[in-house]
Amino acid sequence: MKTIFEPFRIKSVEPIYVTTYPERVELLERAHFNPFLLKARDVIIDLLTDSGTGAMSSHQWAGIMMGDESYAGSESFYRFQSAVYNITGMPHIIPVHQGRAAENILFTLTGGTGKYVLSNTLFDTTRANIEYSGAEGIDLLCAEGKQMNSEAPFKGNIDIEKLRNFISEKGAAAIAMVIITITNNSGGGQPVSMANLKKVKSICNAHQIPFFIDACRFAENSYFIKLREPGYGEKTVLEIAQETFSIADGCTMSAKKDAFANIGGFLAMRDEKLAEQSRNLLIINEGFPTYGGLAGRDLEAIAIGLEEIVKEDYLQYRIRSIAYLGEKLDAENIPYLKPTGGHALYLDAKGFLPHISAEHYPGQALACALYLTGGIRSVEIGSVMFGKYDQQGKLIPHSNELVRLAFPRRMYTQSHMDYLAEVIVEVFKNREQIKGLEITYETQYLRHFTAKFRPIEKN
Repeated sequence: MKTIFEPFRIKSVEPIYVTTYPERVELLERAHFNPFLLKARDVIIDLLTDSGTGAMSSHQWAGIMMGDESYAGSESFYRFQSAVYNITGMPHIIPVHQGRAAENILFTLTGGTGKYVLSNTLFDTTRANIEYSGAEGIDLLCAEGKQMNSEAPFKGNIDIEKLRNFISEKGAAAIAMVIITITNNSGGGQPVSMANLKKVKSICNAHQIPFFIDACRFAENSYFIKLREPGYGEKTVLEIAQETFSIADGCTMSAKKDAFANIGGFLAMRDEKLAEQSRNLLIINEGFPTYGGLAGRDLEAIAIGLEEIVKEDYLQYRIRSIAYLGEKLDAENIPYLKPTGGHALYLDAKGFLPHISAEHYPGQALACALYLTGGIRSVEIGSVMFGKYDQQGKLIPHSNELVRLAFPRRMYTQSHMDYLAEVIVEVFKNREQIKGLEITYETQYLRHFTAKFRPIEKN
């Protein structure tokens, strides 16, 4: 059959408050033209993030009732530990309240002034934690990943030659680690091949550089490997995931993504000394090593979610849903980063709004237009999120100006997708009327969360 239906039944529903256009005009002005500052009740379809926003299964809700809330040695921790170990094979598993807490611990211990962290593409919180430690994050995305319309199967790969050259130039002692994001979130949700991961590991081994994985969407990446990489078509997603983690020295994970949980994460590794140092920091900042800032019920939900995420009927539906939206946009020649990714579709704001310069943030302007037109909340991934300033205070634009439509897991149906496509088409038809923006307030780190904007008179 051609139709890919949702492989679940809906057991509980949450009503959506449907705002009007005049209401949205006022609400967006009150939010200073930053979708992060909107109230959730004023959003019709919320695609700001897929982090912690999905629907948990009946098994997860049942697990929540079983949560052991003991402060130390909780049974829920041991179930969580077993589930993580089954996938990663890593002996040292440290729970945290979410992924950025794992990043904070890891880069506090391994980063520092004069150090470099190399990656395919670092996401926002990862880069912020690296920079906060005093280290510098370096993106070495492959050439195909920078081509908006390329249909290359693994556009999330790191550029192996650039990796070798950077290590040679700076010296292995200056490299704190290599960390590969799977799937490559900032790079359009594009997957990383197993072959690429193995080449990275070989280089790291030769120079005694730690190799970690940012594993937020490991199951989606594993499914793409199954579909696209020779030799993996007959393997299960779990087997591919286990092989992926067997290559790495450690990993960070936000369980709010590919573990279907509303909160939580973990840091896992093979190095006993680093694990001991990590647990010491955990106790200071997060909690005892068997709960790490989480309730026992959260640990149960994560453990069950890690079992559910590797089910192929779900992954087929999820990835096909994003492709379905892409096909709708293709019919209208609307520019987006191709091929569609695992958790999101990324509109090409630069191609969508060529009349708005990077200095006036086309991605942010497009995100605002999507909200005004149809109540859609999205997030800019471009010069607001990743732009820097030179010594004269002039913006150094990001290479791409994207708007990410990130789909919460098991949350929206095909009719929501159809409505979303209609909104995007409507915005595209009226794109010449969209004005750029300027920043009126920003913070030093992660400015996109709280920045304030105002429209400019002329682009």
